[in-house]
Amino acid sequence: MRYLMTTGQNSRAADEALFAEMGAFIEEMTAAGILIATGGLEPGGVKMTSHGDEITVTDGPFVEAKEEILGFALVEVSSHEEALEVSRRFRKIVGDGDSILHRVMGP
Repeated sequence: MRYLMTTGQNSRAADEALFAEMGAFIEEMTAAGILIATGGLEPGGVKMTSHGDEITVTDGPFVEAKEEILGFALVEVSSHEEALEVSRRFRKIVGDGDSILHRVMGP
């Protein structure tokens, strides 16, 4: 099963200790074959809206800064419970904040 976890602002300040702890976590998840991809997202983004044959492109931001999605991780796990455990470990590293976990449908 694949899951996409997105995250916004977190309470822990980005410092050398955070980067080291997150780097070790990423290495562990990659070596275990769990982590498929991860990264930060450009603030704001672009929204594309289609209506009939017309497509409108609008530059962001679209939400309050505190609600913006800042990063993601795509993981492959054997169960929903394992996805929750990986997400819990991530949250313990980055501190207070929100993450959203979606199961990716399909192969």
